[in-house]
Amino acid sequence: MKLIAENRKALHDFSVEERLEVGLVLSGSEIKSVRASKVNLKDSYVLIKNGELFLVGAHISTYEKTSSFVVDPIRTRKLLAHKEEIEKLDRKVKVKGFSLVPLKIYIKDGKAKLEIALAKGKREFEKRDALREKVTKREIDREMKFHKN
Repeated sequence: MKLIAENRKALHDFSVEERLEVGLVLSGSEIKSVRASKVNLKDSYVLIKNGELFLVGAHISTYEKTSSFVVDPIRTRKLLAHKEEIEKLDRKVKVKGFSLVPLKIYIKDGKAKLEIALAKGKREFEKRDALREKVTKREIDREMKFHKN
């Protein structure tokens, strides 16, 4: 598995309840751009429409060596998942406060995969608490490392 891009902002803004790996439908030379890590997942989200999953707002740059079949870098892309999984996610998304957010895109067995999460938005004070915990943990680890040497 080769990690291509990660949406770190999503982990800061949302608390992840459930993760799911889905396939990504790419056209033309988009896979070459993905392999070259020309992907940005910031401000993107997953939408369920007519029983299908779609990735909205993700930026996959145009492959520089292509001359024909140029596609829009921020077009909506279809995601591949089993029907039962989509229905389960759809039921949970209808619950107030839940969203589907992309976490990371990677290459697995030669195919582009996307990890999406069923997540609940954090409020401002929860973000501050999480950041405070992270800083405290980092300081404790640093102290432990310092005392070992």
